[in-house]
Amino acid sequence: MALVLLGLPLQAAVLVGLVTAAGSPAAWALIRNPAHRNIAVAVLICTAATSGSIALRLQAVTSGPVTNLAAKGETVTAEITLTGDPKVRRPKSGLSFQRDSIIAEATLETLQTRTHRLAVHVPVVVFANGSEWRTLLPSQRLQVKGRLAKPTSPGLVAAILLVRDAPRILTPPSPVHTVAGAFRSGLRDASGILPPDQRGLLPALVVGDISRLDRQVDEDLRDAGLSHLNAVSGANLAIVAGAALALSRLAGLPLAPRAIFAALAMIAFAIVARPSPSVLRALLMGLVAVLALGTGRAKDGLAALSVAVLLLILFVPDLARSYGFALSVAATAGILLLAPRWRTRLTGDTTTPPPDSTPASRNDRNRSSAEAAVPVHTITPSPSSASDSQNERGRLTGEVPAHTTTPSSGPAPTARKGGWRWPRWAAEAVVVPAAAQAAVTPVLVLMSGEISLVAVPANLLAGPAVAPATLLGFVAALIAPFWPEAAQVLVIPAGYAVGWIITVSRWAAGIPLANLPWPQGITGLGLLAVVAVVTMVLWRRRAWRAVTLAVAGGVLIAVLAIKPIASSWPPKGWLMVMCDVGQGDGLVIAAGPGRGVVVDTGPDPTVMDRCLRRLGVRDLPLVVLTHPHADHVNGLAGVYRDRRVGAVITSPHRGSAAQSTRLSTDLARRRIPEHTAQPGTRWQLGPSELTVLAPDDTAGMNGPGEGSAANNASVVLHVRWNAGSALLSGDIESEAQHSLIREPLPTADILKVPHHGSPRQVPGFFAAVGARAALVSVGADNGYGHPAPSTLGLLNRLGTRVYRTDKSGDIAIVDQGGALAVVVRGR
Repeated sequence: MALVLLGLPLQAAVLVGLVTAAGSPAAWALIRNPAHRNIAVAVLICTAATSGSIALRLQAVTSGPVTNLAAKGETVTAEITLTGDPKVRRPKSGLSFQRDSIIAEATLETLQTRTHRLAVHVPVVVFANGSEWRTLLPSQRLQVKGRLAKPTSPGLVAAILLVRDAPRILTPPSPVHTVAGAFRSGLRDASGILPPDQRGLLPALVVGDISRLDRQVDEDLRDAGLSHLNAVSGANLAIVAGAALALSRLAGLPLAPRAIFAALAMIAFAIVARPSPSVLRALLMGLVAVLALGTGRAKDGLAALSVAVLLLILFVPDLARSYGFALSVAATAGILLLAPRWRTRLTGDTTTPPPDSTPASRNDRNRSSAEAAVPVHTITPSPSSASDSQNERGRLTGEVPAHTTTPSSGPAPTARKGGWRWPRWAAEAVVVPAAAQAAVTPVLVLMSGEISLVAVPANLLAGPAVAPATLLGFVAALIAPFWPEAAQVLVIPAGYAVGWIITVSRWAAGIPLANLPWPQGITGLGLLAVVAVVTMVLWRRRAWRAVTLAVAGGVLIAVLAIKPIASSWPPKGWLMVMCDVGQGDGLVIAAGPGRGVVVDTGPDPTVMDRCLRRLGVRDLPLVVLTHPHADHVNGLAGVYRDRRVGAVITSPHRGSAAQSTRLSTDLARRRIPEHTAQPGTRWQLGPSELTVLAPDDTAGMNGPGEGSAANNASVVLHVRWNAGSALLSGDIESEAQHSLIREPLPTADILKVPHHGSPRQVPGFFAAVGARAALVSVGADNGYGHPAPSTLGLLNRLGTRVYRTDKSGDIAIVDQGGALAVVVRGR
């Protein structure tokens, strides 16, 4: 397959692979054994088939007129068919100061250039703007005008289509997608009665609708190893299939109709939830399982996984490059292969199935094994129908380890003597997330270069809430188009369930070293393999095991207890902290125990929220937004998170009327008062006294750069403490600086350098402030050249010491013996 991707023809790649394999000693050893020979032949056939599928798809998308036009950046009028829901990439704050940015997958059907019209059929990715895309559904045919561009990364996509204008709808969605869209929008509307974080996670968990998912919740789920819960996965499909089997069993249906009902329920759920990689994998595994269930034949979970992967790669070769698909397959394989063995070791069961004594018992065994998707070592009878349906549910999709049921005849399982053994339910609760996490860790190392240390306990705690949230949410989605009031009643308890998941993720994400940095790529995989081998060797001997556990416990105590004591943050007596928010501004001024004033919120709500968490700030009597640029206001949602905001102060010049309206509407919805900054306004909050110096009510001052008028209208604050003072200058440029020094300007010990240290500074302004230290909030390797060498040189000539967030991380101003001092946190 790798040779095909490198450009060799399919026949050459297969020939090279066969010759290489045939020439190896291992190949000759396999050929001598008939069973191994058959396996080797099957593997080669599957490899050739998948290589051929990918090669043909690559040939189709990397050659032809679309590729040539994309290389030239040709502008075309195109007809496209949407193959997925348009995804809205909102500003991170959720305030929508800009138009919605849209990404949509589609098939390019026809295109019209200036000279000719072509009929094509290739996949493209559409980038567009505007809210009119949000209501579109898969299968709709549209006419758009845009520019073709080459894909930014290799893959099975012919081109990128950049669209500026609104699309013209040519056909409505298909009946199936119309119904599915009604169910999805019904659940989204019904969830509107829940708190913001819950109303976003419930549709994401149940039907994969992430349009309202709170960014902070998304980040917490990722850090806690629970990111599989913010999208539909095989676990959701298993829950729906289990519920369908339970209902059909209660209705008294025989085995075959029961399997058909479960298959229809899984297909319907997959359509509503959209066929993501994990859903496709679980759906195929489930269909293989219900086929075995309906025909009364035994089935192996690993075989079902193999069939599902092979078929999906053959017919949807794009999945070969999908990390989501790789994670789904790896997690399922871990549950199938590792979980049963680990559970056996914990419970102490040493059983094998009892021998068949009669034809009747063999028939019973065939029936029982047909209902099992995952064979395991332990065999337990399950008398209750509810328990049986739960087992069937897990076996259908491979998401949970199953227990094969056997007739009561034959010897009972025996446990090994000596030592305490885990109860079966407790063992299964632990080994399932542990096995899945162990299997996906190599993929995570390749993908993100980190290892989660909290994923297993987080999944253990959050797991019980998944099933009720999924079932209640899915039922609410089904009835919402017909009975919205009943759907709202159902989402209330579902909201409690997802609220628990959010609480667990927040707790896990807040643990120190929740995610351990790890080398990325092949180096990281090699190091991970070495650690795994050493761990296995140490774990085999009881004495070594005790030493390993003692060392691990000591390291854990050092990380969780000693390190926070030795290097605590924030420093004692902090008065102001400049948060490391990247290329933007985000400051917190002390206003008493647990209270603070936020001046600008940076570009990312997650980063701003974490800065406030580190400071222990939960009450914000005042939030000041100096001007409405994204790098100063887009983190506002992170400020709101679990905090009380007393009022928001804005500049009298807030840009466009649409921006002003959106902000005012958002504040009114949250019942937060909004005030306009007026020079001379003063607040005394805890140890800090804040005074507004600028701007006045006159028109903003234009400058040569884009956005200069808004920059020059920034709110300028003078902050005074007993130990000294600071001047917070927003993004004012030279025009506003000249205006300020025309009047007496209060001096300050600390200067927040305007506009991230851009070159448009006035030496007289810096000299008038007379600061001993200058703080520059700037992103590492930013594309603006901030801070400018000329600005740094000016500060150095004035004898002002410069502190930068891209070098030092968070920067704190503290009261040290009646004088101001600077303490840096480090990156």
